[in-house]
Amino acid sequence: MLRDLAGQIETLVGGDDAGTTEGGDFADVLGLTEDARPPDDPALARLLPDAYGDDPDASTEFRRYTERDLRAGKADAARTLLGTLPEDGGRVSLSVDEALAWLRALNDIRLTLAVRLGIAEQMPADLDMMKPDDPRYAAYAVYDWLTGTQDSLVQALS
Repeated sequence: MLRDLAGQIETLVGGDDAGTTEGGDFADVLGLTEDARPPDDPALARLLPDAYGDDPDASTEFRRYTERDLRAGKADAARTLLGTLPEDGGRVSLSVDEALAWLRALNDIRLTLAVRLGIAEQMPADLDMMKPDDPRYAAYAVYDWLTGTQDSLVQALS
């Protein structure tokens, strides 16, 4: 499940294309984003938010200079999680840098899932009262598990 979710994040933010500077024109060499509009996908917009909510022009300019690197960083964190996750399951042992990448990847997965589930700030207490046959139950349970996993990793790093 975690492998699938991290792979989805890598794809969502651009995968192998994130952060590339193909070609030789000035914008590519500097890593500038040509289309600096906010993403249409609400989950991707949550992962790549506007820097200046009250100034669309400043947000566009900021996005132009930072989005490619932000996407690449998110894809790299997802790839680190995927690369350190044992193929057949089992115990995970991480360096500090790998654990920090896991935290970033888990956060991106949780943010994306929260947008898809309509969780604005905290998971509703409804999960405790939700019946297992509710079609939303599995997704909420995954979100809850990811929250606990992230918290455990933070505690281990403390």
